[in-house]
Amino acid sequence: MSDSIPEDLYYTESHEYLAIEDTTGTVGITAYAAHELNEIIYLELPEEGDEVRAGEPFGTVEAVKAVFDLNSPVTGEVIAVNTAATDNPQIVIDDPYGDGWLIKVKMENVGELDELLTSDDYERHCAEH
Repeated sequence: MSDSIPEDLYYTESHEYLAIEDTTGTVGITAYAAHELNEIIYLELPEEGDEVRAGEPFGTVEAVKAVFDLNSPVTGEVIAVNTAATDNPQIVIDDPYGDGWLIKVKMENVGELDELLTSDDYERHCAEH
């Protein structure tokens, strides 16, 4: 499984990832979650300028069988929303770590990164569940 879990990202137990560049975090769902969802019917994301809080829902993903909350890994302001993903949710399944990203957040507190999982921690979490 480790081949599908990039080592340079941070992860949540609810299967979101966070890619860091300076104080901006790019949030998406992991390949594991994308595989589990199989097909996304609808994606609801916040708008630019909205505030998100670590561990709290920022949107929803509707799959064939269920609707799931998307939880933010960090607290901050949404500075970009991937409208291509809302227009064509299949890219989230096809390329979760690339074109299928969801939002970009200007982080308020980089110390929150200490609360997230490393790739090794996330791999163990997936294996246990």
